[in-house]
Amino acid sequence: MDHTNIQNIIDLDECPLGNATFIELCRKKIEENGVLTLPKFLNGQVIKYLVEEGSAAQHKAFYSNSTHNVYLTKNNPDYDDEHIFNRQVVSSKGCITDDQVPESSPLKTLYQSNIFRDFLATVLNEKKLYEYADPMSSINVHYASEGQELGWHFDNSSFAITLLLQAPEAGGSFEYIKDLRDSEAGEMNFEGVESLLDGIKKPEILKVEPGTLVLFRGKNSIHRVTPTIGNKTRMLVVLAYNTKPGVSLSKSAQMTFFGRVA
Repeated sequence: MDHTNIQNIIDLDECPLGNATFIELCRKKIEENGVLTLPKFLNGQVIKYLVEEGSAAQHKAFYSNSTHNVYLTKNNPDYDDEHIFNRQVVSSKGCITDDQVPESSPLKTLYQSNIFRDFLATVLNEKKLYEYADPMSSINVHYASEGQELGWHFDNSSFAITLLLQAPEAGGSFEYIKDLRDSEAGEMNFEGVESLLDGIKKPEILKVEPGTLVLFRGKNSIHRVTPTIGNKTRMLVVLAYNTKPGVSLSKSAQMTFFGRVA
């Protein structure tokens, strides 16, 4: 199969990215719900190919295991260690970076596709989307083996774009609560976050099958991925774009997420 042809990668019957009615429907969904899922976005043969490609590269992954607060900031000494701002959660995963993804990969074709990028920009109400200037940050493949998880957190960016390639035998569920804080107004909602972490407030669970494209606004919507259960690795692609050209991930962030600096 020709992986340089976008029509061989995306199921354009299920997801007609150039159709104005479809685009407007998608835009309204993410505006109302804070999340958009497009099942069967990738065709079946491409999913299988990408799982094989990802599995072959997994030995290159940088594995990190860290603790952090839900706001992804340093602890605040004005609060005690038990305060919800300073309470720690665990995140652990493996990651390969853009420069470790083969140039022949369907992921490269998809990421660089004008019809895909224009679709994303319109749905996300952005004028234009740009790739990262550094060679590692644009496409990342994440691996979560048994016991690995992504702890509760709010994103620093206004949107995230992901593709699930392989679901685990169990666990690995994406859970979230929409608009639990208002970062623009400086409202951190300590009470609501504490209620969630204490198991009182219950999150929504997003159903995601392999091949599903997910657009998620996580800056104010807290979210996590529950621990993987079983021997089958959860494999997820993160497609990262900027709203301005020439932006690189900071050196400290590169070291934290990738274990090396470009």
